[in-house]
Amino acid sequence: MNIGLYQSASTLSALERWQDSVSQNITSAQTTGYRKRTVEFSTESAGKWNIDPRGRAGDPENEANALFTRVTNGINFLTGETQPTRRELDIAIQGDGFFEVQQPDGSKAYTRSGEFRVRPDRTLVTTGGLEIMTEGGSPITLLPSGGAITVNRDGTVFQGDISLGKLSIQKFARPEALIPVAGGMFLPSAGAGIQSVDEPELMQGYLEQSNVQALREMVDLVLIARAYEANQKVITSVDQQMQKTLEALG
Repeated sequence: MNIGLYQSASTLSALERWQDSVSQNITSAQTTGYRKRTVEFSTESAGKWNIDPRGRAGDPENEANALFTRVTNGINFLTGETQPTRRELDIAIQGDGFFEVQQPDGSKAYTRSGEFRVRPDRTLVTTGGLEIMTEGGSPITLLPSGGAITVNRDGTVFQGDISLGKLSIQKFARPEALIPVAGGMFLPSAGAGIQSVDEPELMQGYLEQSNVQALREMVDLVLIARAYEANQKVITSVDQQMQKTLEALG
């Protein structure tokens, strides 16, 4: 069995997964609070393979250690650049933490995007329509009388002089255990270790950008294309050699 053929095929599969992550990063580079998807490569042994079909099994001279490429997906949680917007419903978190939001089924999700909107019923929601939660576990509803909205650094929301609640800011002992979903949202897994941020630092009138560097991602796409082409040539070369061997053997 030709180990080189299978190893190159394994590498092609790994490169495809890397390309998927890079493509997603480029697509979401302008999404507020988006976290870069990453991949890590390692080798994994598939044990001893017989490289000579005519050799005896277990003969060291006819066996070689097969190494295959393994890919592990991850998320880069480095803070993105904070930019001013001067909009009263734009809020950025400084340091650790995520805004807690409620999904239509009542479950909780978490996001770094503080680009909020007001629903027709005066409820504060994300751009995707999810309700923003307070520490008390209820959504924030604005007063019908209107008035300027102020968000203190600790997350307390005021409309005029009236407090509407304090934003629920949560952090995780193991953020790598979070499950990414569409729209820059994350779902907690059993091992994430959720806990409240006691003294959050928020900035009203600012938004945290994604932590994706588009130019870096474009460079990675070029590297992927070159590596893919190189492995394709290896597979083609091995296939041609096998074809010549079969023809020689008749």
